[in-house]
Amino acid sequence: MCGIIGVLGNHEVAPLLVESLKRLEYRGYDSAGIATVNEGRLDRRRAVGKLVNLSDLLVHEPLAGKAGIGHTRWATHGAATTVNAHPHRSGPVAVVHNGIIENFRELRAELARAGIAPETQTDTETVALMTRLFIDRGLSVREAAVATLQKLEGAFALLWLFEGEDDLMIAARKGSPLAIGHGEGEMFVGSDAIALSPFTDRITYLAEGDYAFVSRAGVEIFDAGGRRANRDETRIDLSSTRVEKAGYKHFMAKEIAEQPVVLGDALRHYLRPEGVNLPAELDFSGLERLTLVACGTAFYACSVAKYWFEQLAGLPCEIDVASEFRYREPPLPAKSYAVFVSQSGETADTLAALRYCTEKVQKTIAVVNVPTSSIAREADLALPILAGVEVGVASTKAFTCQLLALAVMALKAGIDRGHLSPDQLAGHLETLRALPGLMNAALSTSDEIAKLAGQLAEAQDILFLGRGPMYPLALEGALKLKEISYIHAEGYASGELKHGPIALIDRMVPVIVLAPHDRLFDKTVSNMQEVMARHGKVLLITDGKGIATAAEGTWASLRLPEVAEPFAPILYALPAQLLAYHTAIAKGTDVDQPRNLAKSVTVE
Repeated sequence: MCGIIGVLGNHEVAPLLVESLKRLEYRGYDSAGIATVNEGRLDRRRAVGKLVNLSDLLVHEPLAGKAGIGHTRWATHGAATTVNAHPHRSGPVAVVHNGIIENFRELRAELARAGIAPETQTDTETVALMTRLFIDRGLSVREAAVATLQKLEGAFALLWLFEGEDDLMIAARKGSPLAIGHGEGEMFVGSDAIALSPFTDRITYLAEGDYAFVSRAGVEIFDAGGRRANRDETRIDLSSTRVEKAGYKHFMAKEIAEQPVVLGDALRHYLRPEGVNLPAELDFSGLERLTLVACGTAFYACSVAKYWFEQLAGLPCEIDVASEFRYREPPLPAKSYAVFVSQSGETADTLAALRYCTEKVQKTIAVVNVPTSSIAREADLALPILAGVEVGVASTKAFTCQLLALAVMALKAGIDRGHLSPDQLAGHLETLRALPGLMNAALSTSDEIAKLAGQLAEAQDILFLGRGPMYPLALEGALKLKEISYIHAEGYASGELKHGPIALIDRMVPVIVLAPHDRLFDKTVSNMQEVMARHGKVLLITDGKGIATAAEGTWASLRLPEVAEPFAPILYALPAQLLAYHTAIAKGTDVDQPRNLAKSVTVE
């Protein structure tokens, strides 16, 4: 989602702001801008499209100043135009914003009664206009910002800069993350540690409802009630925020290739020779239900895990999309856990669902990639997936690491509930430990997939089929393909094919079948034969046994190494990702920053 950066420095800030915004490109955006204060004068530059357009503008119309704010905007209210781009300004006030001001129409009506009309279509502009109104009524800039905050409804991260104030930024957060960076005679504000890492490794995360007055001498933080607040300063590992392609053409390609390594790191963290390594307070023995909540790719990870928890532990498991869960207000047994899965740990709907479950369930558990994120901090227990920084908007290594963390949880649940014998547990642990090596073998199919992708790129519709835990993987494979290639794709449970989707089958619709040679293989092959009988173009992804018995008559087949049940989805995720990647390359789309999408969705 939108990226925010602010610098009170000792050097010209315009190039620093732009460089930091480049580190936030992974969040997704469609316009960008900066504002600075130079010798008391506030000015700004904005441009639509990629940051290179803003950089070009600054060459011809440079901005001087050692205090400034910057923003990459993902459009919500109002189209992606220069007028709607941030920073927004009204007189002496400039502001950048991540989130949504839900009551902006009411605020516009109040401003209209005061004779003030908006110039943009955005909700954010009302923040600048309202702050200016309070200043015109005699309030100081600090008082005006606080008075404005008290009128705002919604979720937001806000950063103000003021004319005549070259040693002041005002920051506030409610629902969207914001962090303060500490330097030597310099101070910084950013959406996340990645934005701040070029400047400092000392970070203070604002808590929910906080606002802060930032000067070069330090920061004063106040809570939602206006009371002075002390927030811990933490040191971040700068190596963990490194954003580099490491010789790959795209971040997505790098992140697909990193999966054997990061999964190996996660395995070393979560497995011990004697068994799983999870906190002792994570006890599944007396639970009546487990609730899994997430969005997008993380939701499909939860959908796979449902099979594991129910099969390995006999634990009833409910899964839900966070945006639906929070509004249907489901009843929750007291003897239950709620698990919230999010790569960023800042997903707005998932965070809201977590807050709904707090004090309603026995324990809330976060499965996240960012241990300092809001979801991690607010959950009773946070389990890191240890994927490292993921820049590509289409999640790859975070997905497989989420699956691993959930698999380990399912194994512990099986132990706690007496559903797994020591021998069964040992077999499952052996399967998990073998996965990094199997993943390396799966990655070797990349060149073969690239050749198939040329034909897939010509399709208008593509179907994915799977059974059991491969069904949610079919959904994830279809999601990956539409995210970055813009080809319409759908995933279906293989057995549901005859209940409607088979009507879509013809010679022009490729059907990708995810079918390890497991106990459900013959059933899946029967459904595949139904497709082929109707001249469907089948790509079968299976192992050596599967190819030997079922590849005849298919358009193409991909051979993966054999993997024991039930953890095949972790391995089969890789060819699904490679299919999406190479098809997008064949179509010439923007792989790392697909249109209309954002990496971290911090608004509803």
